[in-house]
Amino acid sequence: MLGDSLSAAYQMAEEDGWVYLAQEELAGRAKFINASVSGETTAGARASLPALLARYDPDVVILEIGANDGFRGHPPLAIQQNLVAMIEMSTQSGAQVVLIEMDIPANYGAYRTAFRETYSTVAETHSVSLVPSMFQDIFEKPSLLQSDGIHPNENAQPIIRDRILAVLQELLALN
Repeated sequence: MLGDSLSAAYQMAEEDGWVYLAQEELAGRAKFINASVSGETTAGARASLPALLARYDPDVVILEIGANDGFRGHPPLAIQQNLVAMIEMSTQSGAQVVLIEMDIPANYGAYRTAFRETYSTVAETHSVSLVPSMFQDIFEKPSLLQSDGIHPNENAQPIIRDRILAVLQELLALN
């Protein structure tokens, strides 16, 4: 699991985060290594990935990364290039890839459209599993957000877990 604060259980106990909850759900059938870092960007994740692949030799790499790029207005092409590089590194190491579609608020205007299209384009072009954006399900519901209005709270974690496990279980036939 390579991600940012959404997967790093930001401002909550690790056992309340979706990665821990997913690990519990798949106990004995899969093991999660959570290499998520709050504040991480696609460039930072790209730089970290080679060492992680060498150390853990994963069967699956889940990429939940890019929101911080979007909030900072990084060019969608740079985000795309970093995602593609991480997908290529992962598949070359023998891992399957699950890409989690990221989103940013509507007030980002036309940039938001270009940002959002990056994920579906990359997933389709590189034939990787895509977890659809959870923006509508979580980020537009204040009751599921921490006081900062950006990070999902403990109540949102099972929703995130279930959305990701649906794709992961299909990919690995873990039903």
